[in-house]
Amino acid sequence: MLNLTPWLNAPAWYVAFSGGLDSTVLLHQLADYTRNHPAPPLRAIHVHHGLQAAADAWPDHCRAVCAALGVELDVLPVQVAPGASLEQAARNARYDAFEKRLGLGEVLFTGQHRDDQAETLLFRLLRGAGLRGLSAMPQQRPLGQGSLVRPLLGLSRQQLQTYADMHGLVWVDDPSNSDTAFARNFLRGEVFPILRQRWPQAEANLARSAEHLGEAMGLLDELAASDLAIACDNAPLPWLELYSLSLEVLAAMSPARQRNALQFWLSQRTRLPDSRHWAGWNDLRDAAADACPVWRLTDGELHRSHGRIWWLNGVWLAAVSGNYPWLDSGQPLRLPGNGSVRLMSAPLGEGLHIRYRQGGEIMQLPGRGRRDLKRLLNELQVPHFVRPRLPLLYRGEQLLAVANLPELAQADCQLHWQPPTNVQGLS
Repeated sequence: MLNLTPWLNAPAWYVAFSGGLDSTVLLHQLADYTRNHPAPPLRAIHVHHGLQAAADAWPDHCRAVCAALGVELDVLPVQVAPGASLEQAARNARYDAFEKRLGLGEVLFTGQHRDDQAETLLFRLLRGAGLRGLSAMPQQRPLGQGSLVRPLLGLSRQQLQTYADMHGLVWVDDPSNSDTAFARNFLRGEVFPILRQRWPQAEANLARSAEHLGEAMGLLDELAASDLAIACDNAPLPWLELYSLSLEVLAAMSPARQRNALQFWLSQRTRLPDSRHWAGWNDLRDAAADACPVWRLTDGELHRSHGRIWWLNGVWLAAVSGNYPWLDSGQPLRLPGNGSVRLMSAPLGEGLHIRYRQGGEIMQLPGRGRRDLKRLLNELQVPHFVRPRLPLLYRGEQLLAVANLPELAQADCQLHWQPPTNVQGLS
């Protein structure tokens, strides 16, 4: 019997149902539980990749199984992006679909078991993964607004087979599972049978090693969180609502501790780079003080500016431009791709408009005379990547105010900018 107590308060349960042995056993156990115990509503999700002709019949099979169990089924067609690894591309498409479906606090159960854990560890060892990769699959992790849970990790594939036979379950066999051109199939079909001849408990022992590695990774994550708490302090310009870290704090750590802290921090935001691409961090860290280096990663970029590193993604990586007349300065003005602005003073009459920096702007400041805007922004340590996005308020050709910088404004003329909102974390 599955231990489902930790997730009984979730708004809803979903089960990832491929129609294969593992997910069929999982669905059967969950359906049995919800029939006999108070539990959240249960639905099944079948992701249809459309990668092989045999798969076209699987949604109908899944509908029949779900109908017999009294479980509602959602069939989600996905497009698998072309790439070097078909396995990885299909997985990405599948989990993207799951993430979009999960609501706040909802749980997705998946059917990975102990043998999958062992295969994952060996696969990642052969690819030269670090400790974060070798700690393999946790029983629970965040997924979108909800959680992904693997309740079968303590059970072997043989135990699932025995359960299925005992209950007369019917499932589909994916023909691609026998294709040893795929790395995991090769390990499962060719390597593990040989290992079991010499070490009958090979899968169980490897899965146990993965648990030990996961525990060690947990301790390193605790260290990283402690280090990051210091590095996150005193972030300038909090209205940007961007994640940043103190370069001075990071640089004071040993290289290994730097990488540990950054891996933990970046893992919440992007797919981590492999060891060959960590040279990008060295270049970012060691660049000259007046440089503006950028480290480009899968899902965003790290920028360095004024002693901090900043995570940018989504709309923050798109350029903005244009001249936007402000016909009613008593109302907020939306800026395409760049949030909105509103005037924090009495309406200033006609001829107002918002521009962005072109270079060479001059501003008249009370008590300071005419000053070059670039120098003023340098004095205030405004990050370089922010400057092209800063809304500038003009009346005709006169620069009246720079958004969110009260020091750079005519008397009684404050411009408030709500920067573009962005999902800063990784699905």
